Amino acid sequence: MSEATTIALFGVGRWGVHLLRNFLQHPRARVVAVVDPCGVQLETIAQRFGLDEQIFFTTQWQDALELSGLDAVAITTPATTHNQLITAALKQNLHVLAAKPLTLDVAESIQLCQLAELQQKQLVVDHTYLFHPAIVRGQELVRSGKLGKLRYGYSTRTHLSPVRSDVDALWDLAIHDIAILNFWLGESPCVVEARGSVWLQKGLADTVWATLIYPSGFEARLHLGWLNPDKQRRSCIVGENGSLIFDELAPEALTVQWGKFDSEFKPIDQSREILQFSKQEPLQQVCDHFLDCVQNDRASEISSGWLGAELVQILAALSESMRQGKAIELVK
Repeated sequence: MSEATTIALFGVGRWGVHLLRNFLQHPRARVVAVVDPCGVQLETIAQRFGLDEQIFFTTQWQDALELSGLDAVAITTPATTHNQLITAALKQNLHVLAAKPLTLDVAESIQLCQLAELQQKQLVVDHTYLFHPAIVRGQELVRSGKLGKLRYGYSTRTHLSPVRSDVDALWDLAIHDIAILNFWLGESPCVVEARGSVWLQKGLADTVWATLIYPSGFEARLHLGWLNPDKQRRSCIVGENGSLIFDELAPEALTVQWGKFDSEFKPIDQSREILQFSKQEPLQQVCDHFLDCVQNDRASEISSGWLGAELVQILAALSESMRQGKAIELVK
């Protein structure tokens, strides 16, 4: 493999453009192809980034996979296309960075992980929050034990649009908060339950309330929706000594609200601490991590295909819970 990893970008929509920008700026990456089904978008991208004829632009992803000397692909196409594209790339002996969710089907996700191992190629999923410096700093605090015994948690992820027509609010939004909570807690839920309401599109829940129960007994509540004019991006873990709060939209995004009860249930030791963290762009960290995995032939310890498959399993169980109207136990 050359010193710089050669990469083809599949999909340059809203998120793909940011991924392209980061790979173009990375000293250990060389973008050799850009794929998008919309020819006009390809022209726009070429002009926006000043890309020359040395980069191969095509609306046909099959053509890009045939390029000589290609090392890896980064896929930010709709999740419904992931299984086909990732399978084809792995069979072509290419490393893969895939947008979340890995797929929309548990069995397909597991098969992709198995194929990556068979081909001895790296499969990394872009769960961007796992690379966010604030989330990493939050994990450090949780692991320090300073919060004391962890009691419960909650997350709110709401906004007024964009409204998806391919998946419901659960599949669109929940994966971020589940990934954050699992990362902070160092465990995965064993029982899940969800209920949804449909206001806009028949068959697609646009407001979802979900419960995650972990082996340790920790419980988390998630509120997800497309209908709230008050956009929220907030996750919290409550412990006996205080609460860790990540509010992405706040000026001080990561804080601890300290406080506990004395023997008479009177609040004591109350204070607010602002946690500092580096200002590196999370997606830049994703790209750097992926290149490290490829160039050092090392499976991701942060966001591997297997972690992506686990999150797909949790989402599938939550969907089943909504359908059946009861809690679902996850089988490991």
